[in-house]
Amino acid sequence: MLKFMRNKVVGIERKDEDTLQAYGVLEDDIYAVELEVSIGLSDMVIRSIQGRFKRWTTPECPKAIPVLQQAVGFCALEEGFSQKVQKKIGRKGCRHFANLLVECCATAEQAAGLIRGRKAERVVAGSKGPGGTMQKEAKKHPEKSFEETRAARSEDRGGVVIDLHVHTYPASACSVARVDDVVVEAKRIGLDGICLMDHNYVWDRARVDELKRRHDFLILRGNEITTDQGDMLVLGLETPIQGIIKLDELRTMVSEAGGFIIAAHPFRGFLLFGSGQLGLTPEKAMERPLFKQVDGIEVLNSKVTEKENRFASEVAKGRGLPGTGGSDAHQVSDIGLYATRFFSKITSERELIDALRGGRYEAVAFKKEKDVF
Repeated sequence: MLKFMRNKVVGIERKDEDTLQAYGVLEDDIYAVELEVSIGLSDMVIRSIQGRFKRWTTPECPKAIPVLQQAVGFCALEEGFSQKVQKKIGRKGCRHFANLLVECCATAEQAAGLIRGRKAERVVAGSKGPGGTMQKEAKKHPEKSFEETRAARSEDRGGVVIDLHVHTYPASACSVARVDDVVVEAKRIGLDGICLMDHNYVWDRARVDELKRRHDFLILRGNEITTDQGDMLVLGLETPIQGIIKLDELRTMVSEAGGFIIAAHPFRGFLLFGSGQLGLTPEKAMERPLFKQVDGIEVLNSKVTEKENRFASEVAKGRGLPGTGGSDAHQVSDIGLYATRFFSKITSERELIDALRGGRYEAVAFKKEKDVF
């Protein structure tokens, strides 16, 4: 049985008008490192870096922390940036820091693109047209992103919107979001509920009921379980699972409990080198055994690329499986990036499972749709 796993999580916050703050965590059974990186929004230049080792193998490892300062001043947009980081930070310091720094900057670049795009739309929408009249509509682009298309399609359709994939600290060691802060943020942005999907962790029902009463908010329990065929979002299973379990064994347990299994971010990392190079097509991906064992597929997840989300959606459609959305939040600012809109009433975990089986729901880019950040 496999005994090793690795988690890498990056989140972005806007520190001020021209600064993005990236928070990165990379953790496996041997190492655990963290980074906080300040990056200029206008020029994508690294302004400051703070690194921490939470777990290491030798006394030499922490000596890599001062080496991180050699990357201050690097521009994430310059050609060969990744190779430069690997050479300066990976070789002289720590390759784990180098990999995480590259990921932080790539995520910041995506966030900057989103911020600039929304700012441009506001400028166009508020600019004066012929005769000095205000233009009421933003400039229309010939193509919309996958998430924007979903958001537009689901606009003003009502329903109950739940973030089905939320991690909290300390239940999930890779998260920095405490549950009370998560609930406050979910209410602030207008979600109707959240589902706690902490890694291999079963929340105590009484504890969750107390949180629901105190916050007057819908909080549901789930469990992200690691299997030999990937991570699964599981609902309705009270049995705690530690380590890695075979998917067919999990399938049996969940079926007996009357639960529901969703394949979480099933193509994360699969398309890094391009599906053409790998020879992976949606048709070939549909043949993977895991899709015969799950009840649904997560098609919107904030920790994967738009291309990987689109690919998952195509596979779900081809297999005739419903698609769900969830932020996969590991920090408060990620809550609600993606979610699932249900067109039926949900007040309990049993109603959630029944709704998932009923199929009347859709994955949505919630924050984009509501324009809340």
